[in-house]
Amino acid sequence: MKKREFLKRIGQATIATPFLPYAINAQSEKQRVREYDLDDGDSFWERVREDYTLKPDYINLENGYYNFVPNPTLDKFIEYVKYVNIEASYYMRTEQWDNKKRIGARLAELVGCSAEELIITRNATESLDMIIGGFPWEKGDEAIFAEQDYGSMQDHFRQISKRYGVVNKIVSVPNHPDSDEEIVSLYERQITDRTKLIMVCHMINITGQILPVRKICDMAHRHGVEVMVDGAHCIGHFDVDIAELHCDYYGSSLHKWLSTPLGAGLLYVAQDKIPKIWPLLADYIKTPDKIQRLNHTGTHPVHTDLAIDDAMDYLEMIGMERKEKRLRYLQRYWSDQLRGVGNIVINTPVEEHRSCGIANVGIAHMKPTDLAKTLMDDYQIFTVAIDYANVKGCRITPNVYTTIGELDHFVAAMKVLAERI
Repeated sequence: MKKREFLKRIGQATIATPFLPYAINAQSEKQRVREYDLDDGDSFWERVREDYTLKPDYINLENGYYNFVPNPTLDKFIEYVKYVNIEASYYMRTEQWDNKKRIGARLAELVGCSAEELIITRNATESLDMIIGGFPWEKGDEAIFAEQDYGSMQDHFRQISKRYGVVNKIVSVPNHPDSDEEIVSLYERQITDRTKLIMVCHMINITGQILPVRKICDMAHRHGVEVMVDGAHCIGHFDVDIAELHCDYYGSSLHKWLSTPLGAGLLYVAQDKIPKIWPLLADYIKTPDKIQRLNHTGTHPVHTDLAIDDAMDYLEMIGMERKEKRLRYLQRYWSDQLRGVGNIVINTPVEEHRSCGIANVGIAHMKPTDLAKTLMDDYQIFTVAIDYANVKGCRITPNVYTTIGELDHFVAAMKVLAERI
């Protein structure tokens, strides 16, 4: 059965049985008739908020872990689950490969690389660990990363150290750098003739600080060192052009700011670096320069891959430039009000180009865990506590559905807590 015919039949069935709680193509009357006002006014973002099913129990300011799916994408995802379930082995043996290739090519266009350099993975951890684990290490080789990098990748570097005798050199990125050159020099000072790979965050997940990746890559390449970029929080958050970064490897999670269902990520490998990486799992594709040889996933939830297409549709409806501008505005709306307030510490740089939608804030006399708990228990604001690697505070991640009123409530709560002794 062809996909178009299947969806048509299901749509007819929905009309006949409107009581089904998750009927395919079923949207509220409000959603069906209310159009988007594409002007940059408040009405557009009010309409976008209607696309999310929000829990009334709390204000969600922890969208960074899982930037959950808006209903237009969710509705399509449910269609795909049912479609694949009916097609079953037929779909898996015929259509899935073409669909994954097509969606991968569209992703590549979104992030600014060629389709031959990108694969769809399950998340950023899988993508980056594939490089760390598949790199042709030799005893005595050196790797450089920061203590602010994501823990899963640090764990893999430690495993590589034990397995191959790789020397890990760890830097600490300041929360408030004086310049790009200060950041670049942190990494450059650690380079020797044994250095093979640098891992660097495009956006540090615990503070939201955006690092000067292009400058770090250009510096590293002058020394013959490759660079792997952790862009877990970047795709769908702000405009990313991988070609402009000059990096060798780039991994991201798509269930964060692109708002796909859970279980979607991407990996970019520069064409000339593909042959040197060992696959995590052996694949039937043996051609050394084909990135697909790194993409053996076994039997997995292919309907998640399909929904990436609709997540990109939704992003295009909003517009990447408009979304980036909105997320930066929301972050600056609350953080600018709290900078300079007694007992409040902002752990994210003040310069606009060094952050976007994510920032981190703490209170001098409160442990981060106590702050997060108090915000939830007393003010019904959900955040996440961060207490390591020179960062003590709560990571605050609004989303496109977040209102100014919700941020006003958060700012007021923080000012009250800051005054408590």
